[in-house]
Amino acid sequence: MRTYELMFVVDPRVSDEDVVTMTQEYRNMIASGGSTITAEENWGRRKLAYTIDKLNEGKYVLFYVSSETGKTALPEVEHRMRQNDKILRYLTVRTDEDLKRAARRQPAAGTTPPPPGESTSPAAAEIGPDEEEV
Repeated sequence: MRTYELMFVVDPRVSDEDVVTMTQEYRNMIASGGSTITAEENWGRRKLAYTIDKLNEGKYVLFYVSSETGKTALPEVEHRMRQNDKILRYLTVRTDEDLKRAARRQPAAGTTPPPPGESTSPAAAEIGPDEEEV
């Protein structure tokens, strides 16, 4: 299963009803592409990190998308967002790779890390009790 986060920032001059309509259209496009939206967050009006088109604020919307088959309509959704003048910025991030990477860094269940002061490096294992490190 693949998971994604899709965030987009809408022009603050757009009415709330238009934002809801736009959000519903993108939700339908994603669903028709074989993906499901597991969660949706409407962050409302927030200050931008930097000025975009002489605007200091934007309306933020975040989708959490999952796909069983790996096939999504996200490229088509991004294409539509690129063409929409009401959307200031958008970003899609694949999050399942981050979760896999984090799981590999965690020690296996049931194992304990070495106590402080003990090293597990190969160089430390080669030094005998009577030898000094150089």
